[in-house]
Amino acid sequence: MYGIEFVPSDPVLKLAEYTKLAEDQGFDNVWITDHYNNRDVYTTLAVLALSTNKIKLGTGVTNPYTRNIAVTASSIAAINDISGGRAIMGIGPGDLATFDAMGIAWEKPLKTSRESVQALRDFFSGKKVNIDGERVKIKGAKMAFKAGNIPIYLGAQGPKMLELAGEVADGVLINASHPKDFEIAIKAIEAGAKKVGRDPKEVDVGAYACFSIDKNAEKAIGAAKIVVAFIVSGSPDMVLERHGIDVAAKGEIGAAIAKGDFGALMGGLVTDAMMDAFSICGTPETCAEKVANLQKIGVTQIICGSPIGPNKEKSIKLFGKEIIGGK
Repeated sequence: MYGIEFVPSDPVLKLAEYTKLAEDQGFDNVWITDHYNNRDVYTTLAVLALSTNKIKLGTGVTNPYTRNIAVTASSIAAINDISGGRAIMGIGPGDLATFDAMGIAWEKPLKTSRESVQALRDFFSGKKVNIDGERVKIKGAKMAFKAGNIPIYLGAQGPKMLELAGEVADGVLINASHPKDFEIAIKAIEAGAKKVGRDPKEVDVGAYACFSIDKNAEKAIGAAKIVVAFIVSGSPDMVLERHGIDVAAKGEIGAAIAKGDFGALMGGLVTDAMMDAFSICGTPETCAEKVANLQKIGVTQIICGSPIGPNKEKSIKLFGKEIIGGK
């Protein structure tokens, strides 16, 4: 399975063009990011629903803090209604820095995620919802229209959240690009699934990868360097150590980002080792090989994430022809 991510910092009608192109190239899913400083995820998905015919439409990902979970359920159910049953729900604990900027407390992400998934399931079932959880409290709320069976994907990074995904989610979206990270992640997902008697193969494992594909390898790598810089600056020390990357480099890259010194990032702070660890980028042949390596170890959905490539339209076509069509 193949997905693609778009950030609604671009005009929505432009994203509709890209999404239709992705659908024509054989992508299964489109994932739209949800941040307060970009265009609203649900209005964006509504436009995409009216511009496409078969591609599935997902939040990639929303969170349980900025909206009441009943409102989230209603919003994604409306997308499911508009699209003729093509909605998918991506939800995760979110980004602490974003919540700090919004003045929202980021409390008990594991418990909040678990109770939110339960609430979504109950709302989608059409029944009256009563949940007296530690973080989610719903008193007799009920959808006034049919929501449908909407798959729920949990955005997860740490071992406990990955285990939770194995327990309760239809799929998991993991911001990673390298087999080393997925070897560890898949074990955690399997442990969670087995804990509740599920077959781990029921869980769709998504590699939400920083992706950049172009016939010119240097252009592809150049397009991905800034994205990789942000990934490195936000990575836990143990993840950097797993890939043999000096932890001190995280501080240097973070300082360059804070100063807006992107020349330093492009000029050497972002190393080849970082690019290999945190992106899939290069020529179609290189990208296809890396995709195949992830699929061999159990990744079941490859998501072509930002930046996609130096030219989105050309890169979407290349991905469709050389990776999806090349199978």
